[in-house]
Formats: sequence, C-alpha cells, structure tokens
Amino acid sequence: MSGRKRIANPSRRRRGLLLIVVMWVTLGLVAMALLMGDSMRLEMRAAENTAAGLAAGQAVEGARRYLIQTLGELEERGRMPEEDELLVEAVAVGEAHFWVIGRANDDRVTGEPSYGLIDEAGKLNINVASREMIERLGLRLPGLTAEHAAAIVDWRDEDEEMLEGGAESSYYLLRQSAHVAKNAPFETVKELMLVAGMDAALLVGGDANMNGVLDENENDGDASWPDDAGDGQLEPGLLAYVTVWSREPNQSAEGAPRSDLRQAQSLRPVLSEELGEERAGALIAAVGEQALAQIESVLELAARAGMTPEELDQVGDMLTAAEGEYLTGLVNAATAPSAVLACIPGIDENLAETIVATRQGRTASELAQMGWLLEALGPVAAREGGRWLTTRSDVFSADVAAVGAHGRGFRRDLLVIDTAGGTPAVVHRRDRTPMGWPLGATALDGLTAGVSGGSTRSSGVSGLRVSTGTSGVSR
Repeated sequence: MSGRKRIANPSRRRRGLLLIVVMWVTLGLVAMALLMGDSMRLEMRAAENTAAGLAAGQAVEGARRYLIQTLGELEERGRMPEEDELLVEAVAVGEAHFWVIGRANDDRVTGEPSYGLIDEAGKLNINVASREMIERLGLRLPGLTAEHAAAIVDWRDEDEEMLEGGAESSYYLLRQSAHVAKNAPFETVKELMLVAGMDAALLVGGDANMNGVLDENENDGDASWPDDAGDGQLEPGLLAYVTVWSREPNQSAEGAPRSDLRQAQSLRPVLSEELGEERAGALIAAVGEQALAQIESVLELAARAGMTPEELDQVGDMLTAAEGEYLTGLVNAATAPSAVLACIPGIDENLAETIVATRQGRTASELAQMGWLLEALGPVAAREGGRWLTTRSDVFSADVAAVGAHGRGFRRDLLVIDTAGGTPAVVHRRDRTPMGWPLGATALDGLTAGVSGGSTRSSGVSGLRVSTGTSGVSR
C-alpha cells in the first residue's frame, strides 16, 4: 500500500480555483466601488461648486436690485449715500454673500480694501475734458504723455485733422489691425485700448485686479505682473481716474427747473426770494447786467458778485449757466481725488490737496452744497475752474464681488448705475471675474469655515439679508 501513488481530489482543486476567482472578482468589485465612490464624490463636489457659482451670480443680481432700490429711495437727489445708508460688506443673499468694493480717499491706498459706491463724477470725463486737462493727469501718471492726450482727443473729435502728436485714421490704417479713428464719443473707458500708444500697463497701472488695494503681486517689482516699484505704494492706472458716464440733470435736487443766471430777469427773482431784494440788487450790480451773459458757472457768479458761502448754499442749486436737459462731464469736488482736481483749470496740486482736506469731516449732505467749495477755491480759482466743477453725484459704479455658500464659487461684475434720469438704471455692466479674488483672505475666513450665523436684519429687498456679529464677516 505504501508504494501506491496518491490521487488528488478533483473537487478540492475546483473549490480552490473558485475561491481564487471569487477573491479576484471581489477585489475588482471593491476597486470599482471605490472608483465609483470617488467619482461620485468628485461629481458631488463639482455640483456643489457649480451651485455655489450660480449662487454667487444670483448674489450679484441681488446686489444690483438692492443698490437700484436704495438709490431710488434716497430723499436727497444728487449726493453720495452716507455710510449707514448702504449695506456693502459681506451682505448675505441666502447662503451667498456680496461685497461692493470702493476706493479710499487716498488714491495711493495700501492695506485693507474699502467698501462702497464709486462716484463717476469724481473722475475726469474723457469725452469732454480738454487736451490740457488730460495732459495734467501725467503729473500723477508719468507714463501718460502729451501724445496720449492728443490721441484721445483725436479719437473722439468729429474731424480727421490730426493734432500735434495725435493720431487719426491715416495712422490707424497703417497698423497691423487696421481700423479708422472713431471720430465720435467714447462709449466705454476700455475703448481707450484702441487709441494710439495705449496699453494695459498704462490703463491698469500697478493695480492689476483694480481693487484699490496693494496686493502682494503688486509690490514685488518686476517679479510678477504688473511691473511695479516695489516700494509699498499702489500706483493706479489711467482707468482709476477717467470715465465716460458722468452727467447730472440740469435741475435742482428737488427736480425743479433751474433759472438762467446769465439773464438778470431770471436771476433776480431767485436772489430776491432767498436773500432779499436789496441784497439781490447789490449782487447783480457787482457783476453788471451785461457781464452776466459771459458768466459760465454758479461758482463764477458767486466769486464775481462777492457772495458768501452761506448765500451760495441758499441759491446755488437753483441756478444754471448752461442749456440742455443734462450737464455732462462735471467733476465732483466732494469725491474726486487730488489727481483729478489738479486737472481743472485754475487748480494746481497744492489747491487740490486743500480741497481734499477741506471736505474731510463733512457729511454727504453738507458736501452736496457749494459754499464750502467756494471757500476752499477762493475767488480766482472759482472764476477760472467753476465751469468744470460740481458737488453732485448722480452716476455711480459698483464693483460687486460675490461668493456662494462657505466661500465657494466666485463672481465679480462692474455695474454703472445712472440716477440722473430720475429712475436708477444700470447703463453698463462688465464681467471682472477673470481678474481674480479682490478682497484677500480675511473677508473669507468666516465663510470658508462654514460660519454664517449671527444676527440678521432685513435690507428691504426680497431674499436679501445682512449677517452681523459673525467672526470674520462684518457688515
């Protein structure tokens, strides 16, 4: 028996093979389950991000509705809203939030971002400003030359006569991307890219994402775009100082027609009613009835007649020296940075800084009057530069950044809101999302941690609320 050969059990061998097959199949199924789970997790994350992006877009839409409603409900027309009249920081729309990115008074700002609307009348309107006024921006923007200013004027004027250093169709037709000069007003400020000599570096300057804040890549020399001095100072580009949208209605803040100050028969009743007949006669006599026809602004009238700032506050909003339904391109001395004020005839850099200092500490209602400006300018500058100046704000830009739930998703739009026609309306909209996140890490700290609690209060817009008392998220 010991010499016999042992015969293997066939059934046992089959069972072993089946076990191996089952193990491989199980392993495959587990791998497939893991892959499907991972894929589903990625799909879920992608869906969440898509939903957050859509929510951010809706938050921008909520911001648009809210701003239009709020501006339409202001009791005083033609002024900047006070800080407590407008919600602009971490405003909740459902689980999404939006910010309205503003600009600090110092146009070389560093540090944390500012929030609020930007007054388009605080900029120089390139559709009406003279060549000399545009050239004076070169005091703050060394890259802006007299040739650039001439090319801007040539682009918008109606003829093909080339200014010295400028450019008309004969120049543009020789370029690789041949086109003709527009010979019509600019429709957007981005149209400046078509003007001879302009490039992104001049238009944007050192503020690559145009948020008014010195970011890390804007303070590293030429290590990354944009090229900058690396000196801890933000150097805005031309787009920070110019506009094409500024205008105001040629009527009082109450909507009443203004009286023509160039005619004694329409000027005298206004002065008599507000200041008394004797004082009205003295003011008109100081100017002379024939000389009235040559006056170009309320400020010039006040300076030539010897009005006090208090008297100008009483009558200034009721008078005009221009015809037409709207006044285009006036610069608001209450909101313009010193670089823009220094472009006005009769105002140098020192006087521009004086104006900026004079308006500090005054409320928006006080700044909407003209008496403080007359006092700051003095009679000479008031006569020379008065035709370019105003203290009204009727067109605003809102640089709105928004995120969805927990800080996911991102959308940023520039909205230009015109209130001059009586009913606020968006007249220009541009997607700024590709410029990237503009508010640094602090604004998102609470949101990315999932913190969205705290007290809430209604903003007056359906579905819109503002979170307060939340760590890292402030109103």
